[in-house]
Amino acid sequence: MVFIYRCQIELHDSIYFATREIGRLYETEPIIHNYALCYALGLVDSDKYATTVPEEHSYRYFCPEQVPKYEEHLTPLNQQGIYVTPACSVSHTSILNTWKYANNNYHVEMEKTQKNIPSFGRAKEIAPESIFEFFVISQKELKFPKWIRLGKWMSKAEVTVEKLPQPETKRDLFICTHPLNPLDVMFSNQVISYDVVNMPPVSLIQNVQMRGQYYYFENIKDVILPVNISYRFRN
Repeated sequence: MVFIYRCQIELHDSIYFATREIGRLYETEPIIHNYALCYALGLVDSDKYATTVPEEHSYRYFCPEQVPKYEEHLTPLNQQGIYVTPACSVSHTSILNTWKYANNNYHVEMEKTQKNIPSFGRAKEIAPESIFEFFVISQKELKFPKWIRLGKWMSKAEVTVEKLPQPETKRDLFICTHPLNPLDVMFSNQVISYDVVNMPPVSLIQNVQMRGQYYYFENIKDVILPVNISYRFRN
C-alpha cells in the first residue's frame, strides 16, 4: 500500500532564496526545491521519525560548518519509503526589495579613508499569500506540521494536506507536468523530453515526457507521478 499526500503551502511572509544572480539582482524562482522541503518538514536529522512528522522538528538553527550533507541526510528517507517532490506555484506574486550598503572597511581594519562609497542590490522575493503545491509519496501513513519555515529569512508558511485515494499504476509513455528532481527519476524511468528549471543545488525539470511506471487516479486527472522515485546523488 502506498500513501500519496497532496500538500499546499501558503506563505505568511515573503520568501527569499537566490535561485539565480543577475548582476546585482538576486531572483527567487517560484519553485521550492524538494531538498529544502525535507528540511522544512522536519524529516532530516530526526532519528525518532517513525509514522509522524513531529511538530517540534529537529531543524538546527546553528550549523558549525557550511557544507551541504544532502546524501547523508536524505538517504535515510529512502529506507523509510518517504519521498517529497519539489513544490510549484499554484498562484504567486513577486516583490522587489532594494537594499543599500556602504564600504565600511575602516570599521574592520582601522584604515583611514576619505571615501564612503554606497552600493546597492535588489532581491526579488515571493510575496505573502502565494500558494505552492507538492506531493509526498510514502509507504507509511504520515502526519504533517501545521507551520513550517522556508528560505533565507526562515519565512513562516502554513501547510494544508489532502490524503489522496489509493492510486492505480500503469507502465507506458506519460507526461508529468509537476516539477521533478532529475537525479531521482532518471534511474527508474526513460526520460524523453523536459523543460529545465535552473536552480541550485540540483536543477529541476518539468513538463517531463517519460516512459516507465507511474501513479494515476481515475477521478483526479491532473495528478500523474512516477513510481520508484527516490533520492539519488551524483557520484
